[in-house]
Amino acid sequence: MSEHDVSASGEQPLPKLNAGNQLFQDLDSNVSATEIESLCMQCHNNGMTKLLLTRIPHFKSIIIMSFYCPHCGLKNSEVQSGEAVQEKGHRYELRCGSKADLNRQVVRNGTASVSFPDWDFSAPPTTTSKLTTVEGLISHFIDDLSMDQDQRKELVPEVYEQIASLIARLRTALDLPEEHGEQNSDNAFTVVIDDPTGNSYVENLCAPSPDPRLSIQYYHRTREQMIQLGLLNPDAEDAQETEEAGQGQVATKGPRINALQESLAAENVVRAVKEASQSHEILSFPANCSSCNAPCDTRMQMVDIPHFQEVIIMSTTCDDCGYKSNEVKCGGAISSQGRRITLKIEDKDDLSRDILKSETSSFNIPELDLDMVAGTLGGRFTTIEGLIRQVHNELDSRVPFMEGDSAVAERRERFKRFLSRLEDAAEGRLFPLNITLDDPMSHSYIQNIYAPDADPNMIIEDYDRTFEQNEDLGLNDINVENYEHGSEKA
Repeated sequence: MSEHDVSASGEQPLPKLNAGNQLFQDLDSNVSATEIESLCMQCHNNGMTKLLLTRIPHFKSIIIMSFYCPHCGLKNSEVQSGEAVQEKGHRYELRCGSKADLNRQVVRNGTASVSFPDWDFSAPPTTTSKLTTVEGLISHFIDDLSMDQDQRKELVPEVYEQIASLIARLRTALDLPEEHGEQNSDNAFTVVIDDPTGNSYVENLCAPSPDPRLSIQYYHRTREQMIQLGLLNPDAEDAQETEEAGQGQVATKGPRINALQESLAAENVVRAVKEASQSHEILSFPANCSSCNAPCDTRMQMVDIPHFQEVIIMSTTCDDCGYKSNEVKCGGAISSQGRRITLKIEDKDDLSRDILKSETSSFNIPELDLDMVAGTLGGRFTTIEGLIRQVHNELDSRVPFMEGDSAVAERRERFKRFLSRLEDAAEGRLFPLNITLDDPMSHSYIQNIYAPDADPNMIIEDYDRTFEQNEDLGLNDINVENYEHGSEKA
């Protein structure tokens, strides 16, 4: 919190949970703020802090804090993210070339850095989160840089000139044409928002389809980022690296450490699940609900899919809020080639086919203008109908900036029409459809009802992965020869 987070009595009453034991509640008329008597750091009398833990579409779970002192009139308000740190960091890269791009809504978490590569300018993470637009970000930077310019002009004129030149560039960036391709397109620029927690967001104007001007990269956090976020004990890590080095192993840093840790953890999990599967045992371990953060259990079981391979199915159910999810992790070795599977859906029976979509697989249905990139929905083992319904539910409940006063009416109507077509497809009212799974790891599968014979409506293509695909999957850095001697390739 800020300077008013200490109450006069020294005690901090905790926010009361609702009847469903949900810490973060939906924002409606039934949500009330928790009031805490707090010490004002300006006049040292007691004021009042109001604390509201809520969920809204833009920030998901947020903490809203407001302080007011009736004695001196001091006011203070703040918004902090209440979201858990995501599995991977997110890096948004947006090419701005029109007024519509400047009006994109942006959630900048306090852990996110913002940079403009065209001008060699970057802003480090802040202490607070912010809901704004691209234009609002630039205006904020202009205001911050303009402060104390008069003093700089007198004391350090060379710094003054550099900052004045940057401010001029930022002001020019706000003068973009109404549409792409018009005059003044030379003012186009790129903005990059990098958030290691994965809790920042840039509005997609083409949702639910990919935005050609917006790219999203998911990455493993580096060791330094893990330490900054408080997720890693630097002393313990240093001790581990020293021990490994003493055993003749090369201690790597950054993404490779995370990849190695995840690989070893996954290997241990697979071993445990295989041992449990021999006795038909379902493993269960404690976790937290990703919706309300209440304690719940996650169950795992190894399943052998005929004519395919063994997979690990994980299921989580929250008794407090009713949230349910399932995810699939594929076992076995990494395939030497990628695989693309295309199925023509001609009747309702095809919708009941089993489908395994791994977390590395993208999929699309051209007739619905549906194109989902790799990583969307994670791994799923369901039916084709179930997959379409999951896409519908996720888009209907989780896509930001589609509800409320900030939503553009035309885009909202287009989005509703898209959801309606998804519903028609799941109900079997739209035929024919073509669904394509493209998995560079070759861990995805669509049931062949004619097995072991070939399916006349299914096309399976194996292809060689590109260097970029291997790089994204971390395969270029893997060394399987002479690794015990600390190969230079590592």
